[in-house]
Amino acid sequence: MTYKTNETYITPISAIPRILSPVKAKKSPEMLYCQPVINPHVQKGMEKTSIELQTAIRAARAAGAVTLEKFGELSLPEIQGKNFKDFVTEVDTTCEAVISSIIAESFPEDSMLCEEGTAVKGSSGRTWIVDPLDGTLNFIHSFPVFAISIALKESNNELLAGVVYQPVLQELFTAERGKGAYLNGKKITISSRSDKESFLIATGLPFTEYHYLEAYIGMLKEVIHDSAGIRRAGSAAIDLAYTACGRFDGFWEYKLFPWDFAAGVLLVREAGGTVTNFEGEHDVFQRQSIIAGNSVTHPLLLEKAKKYFSA
Repeated sequence: MTYKTNETYITPISAIPRILSPVKAKKSPEMLYCQPVINPHVQKGMEKTSIELQTAIRAARAAGAVTLEKFGELSLPEIQGKNFKDFVTEVDTTCEAVISSIIAESFPEDSMLCEEGTAVKGSSGRTWIVDPLDGTLNFIHSFPVFAISIALKESNNELLAGVVYQPVLQELFTAERGKGAYLNGKKITISSRSDKESFLIATGLPFTEYHYLEAYIGMLKEVIHDSAGIRRAGSAAIDLAYTACGRFDGFWEYKLFPWDFAAGVLLVREAGGTVTNFEGEHDVFQRQSIIAGNSVTHPLLLEKAKKYFSA
């Protein structure tokens, strides 16, 4: 059974093939998909959040249940090569099916853009941007750093809501435009550090395209000199969420896709930070590059990015 959203057919939750074990989970997969556990801190403020954010939270937690059930138990047949050094698992596709079904049931007029291919063209002008499993390579290697990322943007590319959920740590990062950013229901703000010798900066590294590797290494060398340390977690969504709550003082990465950064960008902005592309432009959807940080780290990273990546 399917139902139609414009010209795209979405499979409802009840028809999604199950990869969860009801015995191991001690609940049926249907219960895990449809009734994810709500953190008590989040539940207190749920009445103040929009139905859009509540839906994103429900979808992220449902997908998180899928990842936890399979984490550390993937077999080789469940892993496929998508592109050069880029992989997709059955968990990615199942999570995407779960998320897209939940969103489409609540907002059938909205568009949808998902990493693993789900694309819905709606009539509302709004678009849900979904990474069902950011950090797939980490997940494949049982490295417990991965997240579900869900964002909603308007036709003018302004972000309305965002969720980044790290299921292993049960950390739920949420934000709505003009309402601040939160971690498990508690308000978060970006780092206030201003001393370069104390900065902890996050980044990604080129792993499929090497024509800009030298530029990246050049910028990396300078950031090493102007910080206390660099971290590469393998998930841009987590890097941005950690920047939003002050664990990282800044973040930069070149060649990202909207599903990698959309939710995280709103988190950082609502936490008081600045996010632009490598040209310093506010609309990050026009170019595949991100710089995020506070009033000191953002201009520091932007200056270096312009130096090494200027057209």
